[in-house]
Amino acid sequence: MSVLALVFTMAACSSNSNDNSKNTSSNSGTDNSNKTANTTTDANTAATKDAKADNTAAAANPDEPGWKSDTSPITFDWYLNFSWFPNKWGVDATSQYITKKTGVNINFIVPAGNENEKLNTMIASGSLPDFITLGWYEDGVKKMIEGGMVEPLNKLAEQYDPYFFKVADGAKTSWYTQPDGNFYGYPNASSSPKDFEKFSGDYTSNQTFVVRKDMYEALGKPDMRTKEGFLNALKLAKEKFPEVNGQPLIPLGLHEFTETGNYSLEGYLQNFLAVPYEKDGKLYDRRTDAEYLGWLKTFRKANEMGLLAKDIFIDKRPQMEEKIAQGRYFAMLYQRSDFAAQQNALYAKDPNSVYIAIDGPGDEAQDPPTLSGPGISGWTVTLISKNVKDKARAIKFLSYLISEEGNKDLYMGIPGETYDEVDGKATFKPEVLELLNKDRSAFDKKYGASYTFWMLMDTNMNLQWAPPSVEPSKQMEDWTKGKTTSFSQFDQIDPTGNSEEGIANTKIGQTWGKTLPKLILSKSDADFDKLYAEFLEKRKDAGLDKVQAYQQSHYEDNVAKLKEFLK
Repeated sequence: MSVLALVFTMAACSSNSNDNSKNTSSNSGTDNSNKTANTTTDANTAATKDAKADNTAAAANPDEPGWKSDTSPITFDWYLNFSWFPNKWGVDATSQYITKKTGVNINFIVPAGNENEKLNTMIASGSLPDFITLGWYEDGVKKMIEGGMVEPLNKLAEQYDPYFFKVADGAKTSWYTQPDGNFYGYPNASSSPKDFEKFSGDYTSNQTFVVRKDMYEALGKPDMRTKEGFLNALKLAKEKFPEVNGQPLIPLGLHEFTETGNYSLEGYLQNFLAVPYEKDGKLYDRRTDAEYLGWLKTFRKANEMGLLAKDIFIDKRPQMEEKIAQGRYFAMLYQRSDFAAQQNALYAKDPNSVYIAIDGPGDEAQDPPTLSGPGISGWTVTLISKNVKDKARAIKFLSYLISEEGNKDLYMGIPGETYDEVDGKATFKPEVLELLNKDRSAFDKKYGASYTFWMLMDTNMNLQWAPPSVEPSKQMEDWTKGKTTSFSQFDQIDPTGNSEEGIANTKIGQTWGKTLPKLILSKSDADFDKLYAEFLEKRKDAGLDKVQAYQQSHYEDNVAKLKEFLK
């Protein structure tokens, strides 16, 4: 007993150490030491619990939530591949409520720096935590599956919690089923073709071109859809508003440049220009589109005219958020949800200083944009590691989170405390809704509802509870309605991993990541053309033909799959 007591004491100390240091650069080492200290205890506990679960699995009721069978305290380590995620479980009322209800506590692990480096280190060392959430498009998803490092969710559900199949969306599990017949991840913010048919009128897009309202109106609301109008508006803004509160105006804001490119200057810009993804059943090479290249040259011209600040080439999201909160950008081609908190802060100070969505860059025919709406792949996928300390509790908790009950808890919070049932509809209490609309960061820390913890949010399910949009977000949301398109058939067609096509695709992506800023910074259109021609040659040499053949094949498979889902 003394030895066991010592082991538990060591485990507790290690766990506390992990909590305190999970956001530091030594995160990886901390995770490993924590697992080492708990090896004996966790192994014995897991073996006992798994054996117990095996004996009771056959008697499990597929119509009864599995999590209710065991609500004893347990803590799962949950890795989020997003360095910007700021919240901790157990601080707010909603996560405390869920822990009290289910017995599950969560220790979030968030990389302090480069996400890919952190994830690759964990994969290489085999030290994955219990749960992992990352973008479905991340190379790490395939690495973990092919490396046998994550559990097949269908196998866990069959063995420990058949209720999972009652609450999981069959189209989504089918979409993520691998060639071995198993699916390993479950998506958030996912919409199947039937969802799109049902809810498309309510769907909005995150892709927006926004301008600072007071400045834009002071300039006479110039048309920024044409190349000439775009450049002229940036020029007028810089001349009329050279400084914002003593700091230089930044005429144009973009997403950060990464090793593979820039969202704003790729998919966002291409969608605003309505560049097609395919023509006559064949994938279209959007990077070679004449309209697109013409607009990249317009951005190059903007830089030549001194209208692109150096900040946009080096700033990461935290620096951008700070500058948005200061109102230093005149215009941004940016994801609106990424600056919701800063937008609310601007609105509180001066409603005229907020950002509003307007018609941004357009093609020569002035076609309406085709903005990315919800797709079946969603945004992220959540996986359960082979190292999970309790398989049964893990899949049961996952089932709870994806269920309507779990989503309601995550979105609405605590009945009677954060919301009431009013005329049969769950409705936030006035003071809760006021804080949500006024200060999102404070809301997250106090209440933790409205998908503060978004890892398995169902953005179709929450439409039944969502309060009406209010300013300043309403204007941007409304602007995107009717412009959203589902691009599900083009998801997950890029080769990843260590296959010949995957290596070629990675090399092409990295080459583009180096080329794109050089194109924008080039001194002339002739220099631009030279750099672009070199890129085309390099991607050809890297194996473009193999990548495109792979993409076409998987695109055709996706089209067939999606047709089946609509039957």
